[in-house]
Amino acid sequence: MNRDAEATRRRLLRAATEEFAAYGIAGARVDRIAAAAQSNKAQIYHYFGSKDGLFDAVFDAMCRETVDAVPIDAADLPEYAGRLFDSYERRPWVQRLATWYRLERAGSGTLIPVLLESNAAKIEAVAAAQRGGLLPTRFSAEELLGLILHLSGFWSANTPEFDARLAGEGAERRRKVVVDAVAALVAG
Repeated sequence: MNRDAEATRRRLLRAATEEFAAYGIAGARVDRIAAAAQSNKAQIYHYFGSKDGLFDAVFDAMCRETVDAVPIDAADLPEYAGRLFDSYERRPWVQRLATWYRLERAGSGTLIPVLLESNAAKIEAVAAAQRGGLLPTRFSAEELLGLILHLSGFWSANTPEFDARLAGEGAERRRKVVVDAVAALVAG
């Protein structure tokens, strides 16, 4: 019985990930999520309490997966940015979910613990590398990390009109641009 409940919960999270990535929180429909998960709306409310609770569970799981899969290496921030880029290429819904989160949750006062903890650890790793002379100090650790995070997601944040100008750029070249940009940023 417990295995079936866990399987249902996983199916709901998978279906909700696709739905929220496509439509955001406001546009997502629990009936479509339930149908895609071969479940029912009552199960969504049972496991997650509400559509917002389901989004929070999806976003939390996505954040944890990214943090676990792409640990920071303050001694090699260009390659860290490249690995983040790789992660976004493999999981394009990550940047879409993050965009919906920023659009629909900004100013809500709700902060996600896994992101707070992860950001604090990354900032401390960068700060320690700066104190050790491995990284330049022209930017604070917070600023440097923010720039690196944004550079790693650069390609997924462009408008279609800008992307059209770069139509011939393959994933290998896009990754190289990210890595080279971060290398230039952290060059002493």
